[in-house]
Amino acid sequence: MKEIIAEFLDMVKERNGHEPEFLQAVEEVAETVIPYIVQHDIYYGKNVLLRMVEPERLVSFRVCWVDDDGEIQVNRGYRIQMNSAIGPYKGGLRFHPTVNASILKFLAFEQVFKNSLTTLPMGGGKGGSDFDPKGKSDNEIMRFCHAFMSELFRHIGPNTDIPAGDIGVGQREIGFLFGKYRKLRNEFTGVLTGKGLTWGGSLIRPEATGYGTVYFAENMLRTKNDNFEGKTVVISGSGNVAQYAAEKCIVIGAKVVTLSDSSGYIYDKDGIDADKLKFVMHLKNVKRGRIKEYVKEYPEAKFVKGKTPWSEKCDIALPCATQNELDIEDAKALLANGCMCVSEGANMPSTNEAIKEFHKARILFAPGKASNAGGVATSGLEMTQNSLRYKWTREEVDKKLREIMQDIHNSCTEYGQEDDGYIDYVKGANIAGFVKVADAMLAQGVV
Repeated sequence: MKEIIAEFLDMVKERNGHEPEFLQAVEEVAETVIPYIVQHDIYYGKNVLLRMVEPERLVSFRVCWVDDDGEIQVNRGYRIQMNSAIGPYKGGLRFHPTVNASILKFLAFEQVFKNSLTTLPMGGGKGGSDFDPKGKSDNEIMRFCHAFMSELFRHIGPNTDIPAGDIGVGQREIGFLFGKYRKLRNEFTGVLTGKGLTWGGSLIRPEATGYGTVYFAENMLRTKNDNFEGKTVVISGSGNVAQYAAEKCIVIGAKVVTLSDSSGYIYDKDGIDADKLKFVMHLKNVKRGRIKEYVKEYPEAKFVKGKTPWSEKCDIALPCATQNELDIEDAKALLANGCMCVSEGANMPSTNEAIKEFHKARILFAPGKASNAGGVATSGLEMTQNSLRYKWTREEVDKKLREIMQDIHNSCTEYGQEDDGYIDYVKGANIAGFVKVADAMLAQGVV
């Protein structure tokens, strides 16, 4: 089996050797899915996984825009349309200096499995630009978004590809992008999700990824007859996902002690309560400030510069920042400090070596493609509401989100439960996501 997996990975590396993040994502999937393929004749010999790792379409384009000083700036734009076997491409847009084809391909590949797990009819895609919104004026961001959409609009549509937000792309950016699309196409359609509530958005969408990460962790804890009540939670990040994961943890009785950004992390031994979290939300969402300013407002807390929070004692860890933020040494530190549950809010925040360490310790570990699928699931619910020209209540959307996260957990359990009762959620998520997409691909022939 090792030889078959190695042969497959060598084939992928030959074509994508310069894309480390993408290769990491493929390796994690291959190690669990290929043994399943070999055991099932319906998939064996059809090169289904090899077809899945190759994007159906990779669009790269130039984005020229004018800054406030009248200078012309040039960025790169991308859209990776990975797989549409079960529905139109669906996945976020990321605006960040680190964006490149490798990162977007890994995100698009993960998105295929994530969207499959939601049980909603959505294929996988991802896109973005190396544009950095930080430090830019609203007018500069508007001009960039309009320039970006001037090319992207050719490749998307409500039945083709429905982008959403991601890092660097919030409701402000979605508004500018949607406005330009509406102008260019002369139509009002639900081609972007994450829209404002007054023009086609869905309640709970901003909260969905963070809430869903916690709901999935709740389902995992339930298998051990346990819950969040009284647990100490360490969270990385301080953007949308981290904020709403923290909010939900606080509501259900946990004690959140950390949040972070690229400059370092804050540790509050007394816990980040609802009022303190409101300060963080205002700081990050309105003032666009740094997390270290928390310590000025709450001097009993400490700020640790240039570090991630994984050395702090906790029961539950929620990595909600970015890819590969948690390595094997971090995993060992978490385990040494009593961590018994990790639920990923970001995309691929744990390295493969860290994941193996968690599995070796037999703790509860949820990969992002399962635990953070609440965001895209609620995007799917937004698409449904747009099609119906209807809006569900907050309670209705939250109920549907809880049900979807429960269904994802059930699928992971079905394919991931081992003989000794331990649930390998990575294996379960990969196989469950693969089966649905692979069945659709086989049914549609070689296309």
